[in-house]
Amino acid sequence: AQRHRTVPIPPSQPPTMKVAASLVLLAGSAAAFSSSQANKASTSALSMAYENEVGAQKPLGFWDPLNFLLDQPQERFDRLRYVEIKHGRIAQLAFLGQIVTRAGIHLPGSIDLEGNSFDSYPDGLAALFGEDAIPQAGFGQIILFIGLLELFVMKDSANG
Repeated sequence: AQRHRTVPIPPSQPPTMKVAASLVLLAGSAAAFSSSQANKASTSALSMAYENEVGAQKPLGFWDPLNFLLDQPQERFDRLRYVEIKHGRIAQLAFLGQIVTRAGIHLPGSIDLEGNSFDSYPDGLAALFGEDAIPQAGFGQIILFIGLLELFVMKDSANG
């Protein structure tokens, strides 16, 4: 039979973080019930400007809660849409890279001139930060490659 050891719970500290979070939530919910005619007019005008764009669906229609496109031209909308799609694709590739490498599938051959193979380094963030991480020069090459892709390959096709 195993004995279960009880761990004493330390005395609680003043709940300052809980109180602060509760006050923030309370203030936010109070603002939801206040009436602002100017805010309604600008939001409805903004919604009508981009209401026919792809992705605007009922019941929200065009949704821009932080008003990034308030009084902005169509070119600004096109630029933000392009960037959103690009970042979504990058996130999908990053997720797929995690799945593939954690399944044990690695590129064949050596990653450097010393003969270290791709599978000799850990997966995920441990490949960048940790005891067995790739060298800092290799990390710098990755950042440089991403920067070059951003500048020369992934051009904004929406605006030329």
